[in-house]
Formats: sequence, C-alpha cells, structure tokens
Amino acid sequence: MGAVELTSAARDLTTTARMMMQAGKGILAMDESNPTANRRFAKLGIPQTVDARRAWRELILTTPGLGEYISSAILYDETIRQTASDGRPFLVLLAKAGIIPGIKVDAGTKDLAAHPGEKVTEGLDRLRERLTEYRQMGARFAKWRAVIAIGEGIPSPGCLLANAHALARYAGLCQEVGLVPIVEPEVLMDGGHTLERCAEVTEATLHVVFDQLHAQRILLEGIILKPNMVLSGADCPVQAGVEEVADTTVKVLLRTVPAAVPGIAFLSGGQSAEMASVRLNAMNVRWRDKAPWALTFSFSRAIQQPAMDVWKGDARQASAAQAVLKQRARANGMARGGVYQPPS
Repeated sequence: MGAVELTSAARDLTTTARMMMQAGKGILAMDESNPTANRRFAKLGIPQTVDARRAWRELILTTPGLGEYISSAILYDETIRQTASDGRPFLVLLAKAGIIPGIKVDAGTKDLAAHPGEKVTEGLDRLRERLTEYRQMGARFAKWRAVIAIGEGIPSPGCLLANAHALARYAGLCQEVGLVPIVEPEVLMDGGHTLERCAEVTEATLHVVFDQLHAQRILLEGIILKPNMVLSGADCPVQAGVEEVADTTVKVLLRTVPAAVPGIAFLSGGQSAEMASVRLNAMNVRWRDKAPWALTFSFSRAIQQPAMDVWKGDARQASAAQAVLKQRARANGMARGGVYQPPS
C-alpha cells in the first residue's frame, strides 16, 4: 500500500497536534468536574460555589507568562462557557495567552456490568452533537479518560476491550468534526503492585487501545496519547527509582505506540508535583533523542495544587498563587526539554 496523501481536514488535525507538542511546553489539565473541584476546595476551606470556581479558573488563565510553558489547556463544560470578572470570555483569555483551548467530553466512569472492581467510561450518546457545538465555540481538541485498575485478576480482557473501544469511537467522532482527540487510558497507581506488574498492565492496555484505534480508522498523526507513567503501586513497599521509572515507561511505550503519534503527554495520576517533574525530566534526559514522539506533560494537580494551597480562596493571595503556578509550569516546561534541576 503506497503513501497516503492527507486531506486538508487531516492536515489541520496534524497541525493542531504538532502545535500542542511545541518544544518546552505541555498541556494544562483544568478539566476537573464541578464535584471534583468542590472536593478540592472543601479540603482547603474554599466555598464550593460557581463564583469560587470561576475565580480560581480566572486566576489560572490570567497568570502572566503562562503561555511560555503551556501550549494548550483542557477545559470543563462549565469552564469553556465562563467569563472573567471584567466580562471577557475565558476563551478570549486563552487566545491572548497563545494557549489552544480543548474540552473534556467523557461523562465519567461507571461500574462495568459483570466485572466486579472494574469501570467503563460513558458519554458516547449524543457525543457527535456535543463535539460539533464545542468546535463551533472554538475548541481545537478534546479529551476522554478511561480508568484501568490493577488488582487480583484484573484488569480483565473484557474491561480493556470495552474501554479501548469507547476511546476509539470517541477519537473517530472527534476527528470527524476537526478536533484532535487526546486518548487517555489511565492505569491507576492505587494498590500494592510492583513496577513490573504496572508495566505488564500498561503494555497490555496500550496494545488493545491501538488495535481499536486502527479498527476505527483513526489518523494517528492527529491524536495525542495521555498515558500514565509506569510506577510502583502507591502501597508497594518497594518504590522504583526515578531512572528505573523513566526507562521502564519509555520501553513500554516503544513496544506499543506507533511512531506516527506526534506526542505523549503524561498524566500525573496522584504523583507529587515535584516527582512528576523529576520523572518526566529523566525520560527526556535519557530518551529524548531516541524516542520517535515528543514526551511532555498534561498535569492537573501537579501544577494546580501548590498554587491552590497558597490561594485558599483569598483574592489577596492571587498574585502569590500565580507565581507558584507559573513556577510549576516552568519546571515542567524545563522537564519537557530534559533540563530541569530540582531545588536542592
């Protein structure tokens, strides 16, 4: 089969994906659902209100210089429709910062029937119509998260297939309307499993995901993969070192992710802000010149939480919180290039 000439729509997708993978930058995940945002606020005594959520998001989007390290931002449905206190739509703030807007479109996870302990992500119903609306609003990409747990006898083949098929169906609908799909199969770090077990499950998951993407005729040059890093389980008594995590993660990806994919943007998945940066940096130090795809970040808590801890809902702390936010974004932008030096 000869080389395939890309259509103009396909070229637009590949151009957007490459812009999202700009050198020295990554993707800011600020797509927390309202219940998730409220839980984080509650822990810090911040009011769980629309106004508080809007104020926090405005703080993020008006951080001076954020676009130096952030190429794109994933929004939530409430967020993409919100305006700043001066009346400017959040999408205008993103454009001013040079940040590409995207949108979370899955409807969350539910128990997978006949599979105890396993989840499947829902949201395919009427997804075509929702994607069309978001595209018309100005979104350039979308995100869908699948959750894979490690435990006794799980994940099962049925769980992997159900989630991979949904990811591929979602990706096809995104590309149909001109949105780059972020494909996020997250193998959770919860549990006592070893690094080796996480590598085994992550490899199996990615094989099934890319089989399904191929079956649904997805343009691989027009997607971004958002996987977990390969880590020891949070409760494992033996925690793998930074370089072992970096090498194991990239070796799993080399076995599973086609070179046509332009970029891999890791989720933080409950890692501390500092460890997420250090591990990403190690991957780029050791593999950046050998890997066929960009290795960058798509962090949420690992960028936001240190700043939220400073802000705590107090407008007087906004500037201090923005400084912390930019510091974390800069650290991850440097890790993207393998030049991050953690504070001593």
